Amino acid sequence: MTSSPASTPRPPSADRRASFEHALREAAGIAALSPSSHNCQPWGVAWPTGRDARRAVERLVDEAPADGPEAPTGIFVGSGTGGGATDEYVILALDRERELTSLPAHAVEMLVSCGAYLQVLLRSLTLQGWSTDRIHFVEPLTGGRAGRAEGRTGVADARAGGGYDAGRPLGDTWPVSWSPLCAVRLRRTGEADGGLAELRRTALARRTNRAPYRPDAVEPAVLDGLSAPSAGVAKGADVTVRHLVADSDRAAFAGLVARHGGRDFSHRQAWRETYSFVRRDEAEAHALGDGFPLSQLFGPLSTPRRHALRLALAPTTMRALRHAGYHRVLARQLARVVGPSPVVVAMGLTDASPGVEATVRGGARLAEYWLRATEAGLALHPVSVVLQHDDVRKELQDQLGLPGRTFFVSRLGHPLTDFPRSPRRIGARAVRTI
Repeated sequence: MTSSPASTPRPPSADRRASFEHALREAAGIAALSPSSHNCQPWGVAWPTGRDARRAVERLVDEAPADGPEAPTGIFVGSGTGGGATDEYVILALDRERELTSLPAHAVEMLVSCGAYLQVLLRSLTLQGWSTDRIHFVEPLTGGRAGRAEGRTGVADARAGGGYDAGRPLGDTWPVSWSPLCAVRLRRTGEADGGLAELRRTALARRTNRAPYRPDAVEPAVLDGLSAPSAGVAKGADVTVRHLVADSDRAAFAGLVARHGGRDFSHRQAWRETYSFVRRDEAEAHALGDGFPLSQLFGPLSTPRRHALRLALAPTTMRALRHAGYHRVLARQLARVVGPSPVVVAMGLTDASPGVEATVRGGARLAEYWLRATEAGLALHPVSVVLQHDDVRKELQDQLGLPGRTFFVSRLGHPLTDFPRSPRRIGARAVRTI
């Protein structure tokens, strides 16, 4: 429906606005613990509080056509009724200053990371009595069906300059480095139900664990529970989940890692970008709030070994050592860690050329899976290198019969030792008022 000027709702009261601000900051603090590639945390959340910004978001939401196969691209899409004085809005954005750009596949990884963040953010708000009424996704103006028909994706088109022009109506206070991905309307439905502390504990316990895993199998019932349908942004996500438990499948995957697991080390731009996220030590990592110290990759290290590894992995050193096949040594080392893992999980989007909505929802599904795995005492160790180069990803999918677009592959099991948690920015730093 289209809201006329006469029916434009008044802004929420000051008391309600203060209540939502508290809830949003609490939710952002938990969502900041979400996984992201290289721990780059490429997300941002805009909260429209100014009259003009709020009206702009309301118009975009209320005038949007119903979601469906014929909905045009380049605008917010969804269904529902107009907003009111009891509603609040948030806009999920991709922060271009924090995204990875060295490989085309990073465009998908960034949206997956943002989707994981959004899932945890909205779940945290729900537990505080703010339910999601509508989600309206922004597709690039040159993406969508037209882009896919020509063999491109909406995600790739946006990076190539298709643009997220829907940010323009949001006003001059919209951060220039942010690209809006979706707008969410929230409605106050009640009081907190007490589950927020539990979600925070699970999010704090969730981490990438690169240690060896116990060889014993994960119960099929547990794997089924991880794959069960999800709520929130992940609801209805077009995602397939495949658990590789057969010896032949896991051996095939380990062989692929042994052949190609050194690709990033030998790729000059990709490794330079990766190394830029390696911090000198835990103190620097926590001061910056992103990236990872070497202990996150190798476990506890003595000071001499940490300095030696940092020197060995430096881009200038790697550029020289690749001629001696050092990247192949590193690939075989990774394969030896992957091989004994009891389960390899692969998640894929059913559309081989996914747009923004499908990819963000896929990230939300990943967040829900990872939280469930954490609750079950399981750990994950993503092996992203086999997805970041299209030829390797296609070989993986062909070899293991994975349909669509595989966007996540990881070891899964019970870890033998704990691993440190990656540092995070303060959650409120990702929130801007407009």
